[in-house]
Amino acid sequence: MKKVFVTVGTTSFDELIETITSAEAAQALKARGYDCLVVQVGRGALLPDADSCPHIRLEAFRYKNSLAEDIKQADLIISHAGAGSCLEALGAGKPLLVVVNDKLMNNHQLELAKQLHIDSHLLYCTCSTLTETLRTMDLSVLRPFLPGQPQNFANFLDKALVVYK
Repeated sequence: MKKVFVTVGTTSFDELIETITSAEAAQALKARGYDCLVVQVGRGALLPDADSCPHIRLEAFRYKNSLAEDIKQADLIISHAGAGSCLEALGAGKPLLVVVNDKLMNNHQLELAKQLHIDSHLLYCTCSTLTETLRTMDLSVLRPFLPGQPQNFANFLDKALVVYK
């Protein structure tokens, strides 16, 4: 079973949840061989029912003490662009597609996603381009983000977020 894990961390990102559970996105995932979608919805208003996502098995929850097992079992991680969520997914060596919340003011998430994409560690999109990205993405271009180097990540964050200093 090929599994996709979607996380919004501790935030609310209903647009991502709505888009990833749409018939079009589910069909794009199914066409790539994924048959299970596990969605962590955080404090959002949406908590999709298991039968609300056509073409693919759906599990949804708000929070768990740890997402480590969901990340470990995932073949693809789709995440908001929070630094903690990105670092956890990349540290696990999983392919990562980041969905930037373009509705946020002073969007530091976009800078983080862009820099990690430039360095070939992830792919990124917005909710409006998510389904097309799922159809066309090439995960083979991604390079591992070497875990266990917190100073490198701190330096990376400084570089990516320089505009906000």
